[in-house]
Amino acid sequence: MVVYDEACGRRPRLLVVANRLPVSAKRTGENSWSLEMSPGGLVSGLLGVTAQFDTKWVGWPGVDVYDEVEKRALSKSLAEMKCIPVFLEEVFDQYYNGYCNGILWPILHHMGLPQEDHHLDTNKTFQTQYDAYKKANRLFLDVIIKNYEEGDIVWCHDYHLMFLPQYLKEYNSKIKVGWFLHSPFPSSEVYKTLPSRSELLRSVLRADLLGFHTYDFARHFVSTCTRILGVEGTHEGVVDQGRVTRVAVFPIGIDPDRFIRACELPEVKQQMNELKERFAGKKVILGVDRLDMIKGIPQKFLGFEKFLEENPNWRDKVVLVQIAVPTRNGVPEYRKVKTQVHGLVGRINGRFGSVSSLPIHHMDRSVDFNYLCALYAIADVMLVTSLRDGMNLVSYEFVACQEVKKGVLVLSEFAGAGQSLGAGALLVNPWNVTEVSSAIKEALNMPAEEREKRHRVNFQYVKTHSAKKWGDDFMSELNEICAESEIQIRKTPQELPQQDVIQRYLQSNNRLIILGFFGTLTEPMNNQTEELDLKLNPELKGTLKALCNDPKTTVVVLSRSGRNILDKNFGEYNIWLAAENGMFLRHTTGEWVMTNMPQNMNLDWVDGTKNVFEYFTDRTPRSFFKANETSLVWNYENADIKFGRAQARDMLQYLWAGPISNASVDVVRGNHSVEVHATGGTKGAAIGRILRDIMRKESMTTPIDYVFCSGYLLEKDEDIYTFFESKIVPSKLSHETRSKSSTGNHSLKKMKKKKVSSNVLDLKKENYFSAAIGQARTKARYVIDSSEDVADLLHKLAVAETTTTANYVNANANSKRWISIELRKLAMGDAELIDM
Repeated sequence: MVVYDEACGRRPRLLVVANRLPVSAKRTGENSWSLEMSPGGLVSGLLGVTAQFDTKWVGWPGVDVYDEVEKRALSKSLAEMKCIPVFLEEVFDQYYNGYCNGILWPILHHMGLPQEDHHLDTNKTFQTQYDAYKKANRLFLDVIIKNYEEGDIVWCHDYHLMFLPQYLKEYNSKIKVGWFLHSPFPSSEVYKTLPSRSELLRSVLRADLLGFHTYDFARHFVSTCTRILGVEGTHEGVVDQGRVTRVAVFPIGIDPDRFIRACELPEVKQQMNELKERFAGKKVILGVDRLDMIKGIPQKFLGFEKFLEENPNWRDKVVLVQIAVPTRNGVPEYRKVKTQVHGLVGRINGRFGSVSSLPIHHMDRSVDFNYLCALYAIADVMLVTSLRDGMNLVSYEFVACQEVKKGVLVLSEFAGAGQSLGAGALLVNPWNVTEVSSAIKEALNMPAEEREKRHRVNFQYVKTHSAKKWGDDFMSELNEICAESEIQIRKTPQELPQQDVIQRYLQSNNRLIILGFFGTLTEPMNNQTEELDLKLNPELKGTLKALCNDPKTTVVVLSRSGRNILDKNFGEYNIWLAAENGMFLRHTTGEWVMTNMPQNMNLDWVDGTKNVFEYFTDRTPRSFFKANETSLVWNYENADIKFGRAQARDMLQYLWAGPISNASVDVVRGNHSVEVHATGGTKGAAIGRILRDIMRKESMTTPIDYVFCSGYLLEKDEDIYTFFESKIVPSKLSHETRSKSSTGNHSLKKMKKKKVSSNVLDLKKENYFSAAIGQARTKARYVIDSSEDVADLLHKLAVAETTTTANYVNANANSKRWISIELRKLAMGDAELIDM
């Protein structure tokens, strides 16, 4: 939803940045230019967006201009069409022909890197092209900065501008930036061969929203970031140091009405009649492609040749019309493809043609729009055999023009359109010549009823998933993300107000303290052994004993650790222990019991995951893993960090491909660990069960009116903070509840003869303190710098009952000295000095 700036009386501005402006520019004289807007493509995609935004285009004008007077003249003419030129001049060749099309384009299309040979051209190396690419992106940035106004949204397009999101955010971190890739994105195995792989990924991840045509491309991107950068991939996108970059799928479409209207034009109908007369008595198979390596024209011809070989009765009844639009004729690889295609045309026409009839009509040129629509409309079969395609909108255009004929679409499964139009098309593997031949035969012989059914499915999709919808969806998502980001910034948690924590603690009657273990109560990690022998911080022993012995306080340690570790560290305390994120619970005076486990929990994945962890532990020196009943953790804290991260990335690939591919588990990538645990095994999911069990076993009659919850938690476990937010009651209701409660003895431990209260919590907002340790982005209300600060606060809470609130609010030198003495005693474990 776009918010209009009523104060200024104008629409918000959108800067659409692409390598090429959507105009054709021609000189008509000295310092004068003729401009024509190019139809289709991004122009169609932004039809709906331009109604909501004041849209301006930024890009290369398509012509080289070096004279400053001519630049100003062209810029003035372009401004009338809301276009802003970026003059690339001497950097263009190495940027566009070099890095963009010579390096990035082959990688993105699964073709691999070309072999670099320094002896052939020392002035054009990977490094010089990479430098030119960065410089060109800087030139785009310079133009944007000159034209940027506060509040503008910048939408960057395609692989030509992968550094631009980073440059924009460095210039102004508040700029709303979207980036869309119009090509495929390869698997990580292919992408990682790129020398500048990490820099490009980190740059695009600075954008607020990244868009891809298909789920495959988006999945490849997230997987590549996980594998190469070591970041976390989630259902939302990529998480790096707490920052989320949203990754989403937006299948682009066409303007179907433009094609439908064209088919009704008298000129087009006349061309259709001429084509029908020209190919009377024959079925027409149509191909429309750029003449390059990924379009699979040779594979198309080989499949057609096999069809003619195996079906002699069709040789005089079918014709393949191929439009091959030339591209980059000066590049050797393209010339090679052209030679191969011409050779196949000659061979097939020589084998199966005659003086009066040729099976292949091949044209090395483009055709005008109306004639193209006429070809689409009279074709019986559309044959698309792309080897790798971002989307392939030719298939959409064919469907839009087929309302009368209802021809059959034979579509490569490697085209992005295969995921969109696959339901109504015949999908083929273009490398399988036999499969292509069989699909041609099936398409030509398909009954009218089946053709009608398939066409209806695809036509409905093309109509509803138009280019306009694509643009609207992307901008809507980008606006939503930016709005959420602004809200998140306003919700940045404050530093924990320790005096308020202590004062409210003293005024409460029934307190609950929930603490994590690792990174919260443990001794410094550089003292840990390689066997993950977590130990309670010795300075906390006396403090913890004092808190646990307070009859008005219940302490719960909620940890991902196993039962043995918690028993070893807390067995001597009067405390509740929740192991494996609350799957198991016990008071130290009782036995371990399993809390209500989520229904239908399947643990078949555990053994397979354990095998993977053992495999990587053997191959990663000083790494180790711990296996619990419902979770496993592999830790490389003590290993070489760089190697450990690489091993962790490989481990995730093994896990997703094998033991957890269909399992109901969550995978958590920590700073130096990989954890797999059963779905539902988060602290927030467990705390409700834990409280019910504590309430029942303690025969609680007085509701809890104070909660302090703190830990060094993974993002998925922070739902424990929001659990208590939802339980807060209004102050008036809280007062009424407490007035009805017993005021004689509020102990959890001495109320076992009274009826259990159905209301576990009577929690006011000002009595709830959640504090994340050392995390800037968190769901907690507050942040606290370190576990040492948590220890310090717990010390103060433990001695708070022995002095008055005034001693903390108006502390004088003597009281501070007394508290300091008491803290030292607590650290030594002398809890008897505090009268509880």
